[in-house]
Amino acid sequence: MKVVLQRSRQASVTVDGHITGQIDKGYVLLVGITAEDTDEDIAYAAKKVAELRLFEDADGKMNDSIHDVGGAILSVSQFTLYAETRKGRRPSFTKAAHPDFAKPMWEAFNDVLRTQYNLTVETGIFGAMMDVQLVNDGPVTIVLDTHNR
Repeated sequence: MKVVLQRSRQASVTVDGHITGQIDKGYVLLVGITAEDTDEDIAYAAKKVAELRLFEDADGKMNDSIHDVGGAILSVSQFTLYAETRKGRRPSFTKAAHPDFAKPMWEAFNDVLRTQYNLTVETGIFGAMMDVQLVNDGPVTIVLDTHNR
């Protein structure tokens, strides 16, 4: 499982002209699932996202978590995180999980963030063509790969 986490001041996802999710301060998560991912990967990634201290405290140091600042999450499924680009000019996506597996895994990840970590999680729509807008704060961008712990 790969999660690209971007600290944002505000963000939204629009599908067919309708906003499906939006947040103010928090994280935009681009989430890629591979066929090898398990519930353990979900638990690991959710804990990291919830507990990382990526917001500045009163002294300007990255010491505050998303909870400390009252932030929210905008989670967007993104199979292209598993693009294979070694050969040719056209990426291969064979490492990305099939949608029948990936969608429930992404939903479970979002549910863990909501239920176990009491975070507000807004989302895009799995498999849809989405317009994602964000004001990147910092910028701060972190890549989590549950297969590289």
